[in-house]
Amino acid sequence: MKLIKFGKPGQEKPGVIIGEKRFDVSHLVKDYDENFFSGDAIENLKSEINTQNLPEISQDERLGAPFARPSKIICVGLNYKDHAAETNAPIPQEPILFFKATSAIVGPNDDLVIPKNSVKTDWEVELAVVIGKKASYVSEENAMEHVAGYVLHNDYSEREFQLERNGQWVKGKSCDTFAPIGPFIATPDEIDDVHNLRLWLKVNGKILQDGNTSNLIFNIPYVVSYISQFMTLLPGDLITTGTPAGVGLGQKPEPWYLKPGDIVELGIDGLGSSTQKVKAYDE
Repeated sequence: MKLIKFGKPGQEKPGVIIGEKRFDVSHLVKDYDENFFSGDAIENLKSEINTQNLPEISQDERLGAPFARPSKIICVGLNYKDHAAETNAPIPQEPILFFKATSAIVGPNDDLVIPKNSVKTDWEVELAVVIGKKASYVSEENAMEHVAGYVLHNDYSEREFQLERNGQWVKGKSCDTFAPIGPFIATPDEIDDVHNLRLWLKVNGKILQDGNTSNLIFNIPYVVSYISQFMTLLPGDLITTGTPAGVGLGQKPEPWYLKPGDIVELGIDGLGSSTQKVKAYDE
């Protein structure tokens, strides 16, 4: 099943994609939130939509991030060998974890706003995992039982804030609009092999990132299990699993970054695509 939310910012309603069409399920589901993901709501919704005449949603309707704001976004840094190499970083011996503020979340095709005083706003296409069952001290063998689905994420980063302003990476990861997510959450049955998905990103029509999740240093079961040793993962939480080579920081002969007017497009096999127009911060 593919879960979406649609409507104006702050007024989004839950929906589903069936085939190529979008349908409203707000009469069946209050929201895609912790309560929804923690129980049998996904299976119940699958059963109910087969018996209902659902209202169709226009393809022109705006899509929001396909879930309610989660308790946390946990990110895995440098999780592709080629990305570690392009940034001159050693291969991590354990996953590098950092947080991204949930206030950064926007819809998949909403504008990217370059932050005030930014000079190094960068892009990162990533596969994100949605937690579907409370996870604490979970074994790697049982980790996938705690996954509700997968979603496309652009982990925008301001490299000066992240790397040159002291402290943790969170400062460069959490600016408003820095987490466009979607267009939809795909439940695990929609994805044949989560560890063999192409992920790509273009800026102004030029392919800059072109990778595959088969090149993850730490795979999905390992990451879910690992994070659960340090904190409880709640239903609806998001784990975003790292980016392949091709970010602005790694461009040769020298790094370059986004500017107003640029167009960023990205996608992952089975998880759709998204587009963000880059705009300047407007006071």
